[in-house]
Amino acid sequence: MSSTSWDGSSYWKWRDQLIYYVRAGAPRSDRPPLLLVHGFGASTDHWRKNIEGLSPEFEVWAIDLLGFGRSAKPDQEYGGDLWRDQLRDFIAEVIGKPAVVAGNSLGGYACLCTAADYPDSAAGVILLNSAGPFSDTEPKVEPPTWKRRMSKAVRSLILSDWGTFVIFQWTRRRSVIRKTLQKVYLDQSAVTDRLVEEIYRPSCTPGAVKVFASVFKSRRGDSVDVLLSRLNRPLLLLWGEGDPWMDCRARSDRFRAHYPNLSEHFLDAGHCPHDEVPEQVNSLIRTWVQANCCGLSNESGDVSSD
Repeated sequence: MSSTSWDGSSYWKWRDQLIYYVRAGAPRSDRPPLLLVHGFGASTDHWRKNIEGLSPEFEVWAIDLLGFGRSAKPDQEYGGDLWRDQLRDFIAEVIGKPAVVAGNSLGGYACLCTAADYPDSAAGVILLNSAGPFSDTEPKVEPPTWKRRMSKAVRSLILSDWGTFVIFQWTRRRSVIRKTLQKVYLDQSAVTDRLVEEIYRPSCTPGAVKVFASVFKSRRGDSVDVLLSRLNRPLLLLWGEGDPWMDCRARSDRFRAHYPNLSEHFLDAGHCPHDEVPEQVNSLIRTWVQANCCGLSNESGDVSSD
């Protein structure tokens, strides 16, 4: 079910919930479509520079994950398995052929889950400062009893309904959003009023606070190394090396240890390189997809959600 508007955006009904997506560019027989997936708190709006830059040469889709952007925000448990199934079904029911899935941060983890568990849906995977834990490999040092108790008490307070409500109301303020973006973007001129508003607006919709709480309370999904052990698709890593939230070089080493046959580039950008240096990201995506994913897309044929 969809209702298309003048600007190329539509709604798709999935599990009785409306999912917002954007489509641009014409289908191409010689290359796979692209599916762009946003990070935590963002939406399809965060990909506008990439949609504009890539749609002349690709059929480009972008989707709001359930719980984010203009998509529905039902009161339920959220996590990688849910968004994995959403992306798989969207590719099968709406796009109709395997796509190169590209995700930033949380969206990268969702894309990796999709390609690892439903390989017929993906012609390739592009991860931009992707989130997701690796399995613990170092022995843990047990903290003192008092510290464990204090940590448990603080966590219980934060994860309580009252605690998450207070944290959500604080973090959704425009001034806090701007400060957060300024910390994770190297190019401060990229932190515009429009960008702040694109992050702020979805937080005002009904159900947003419960989604926020659920994401932090949900069980942890498969670790990145476990997912990589199941992956058999071309993989491109794009790192904004100035990201204060992750050590990109260290994460790169761990990706390579578990999936050595990958491509990667380090960029002079922060956590969201696709928005901060879109021309570089678009060029890298364009070149890599044409070199690595076109044959796979043609071989895979149609996909099914069955």
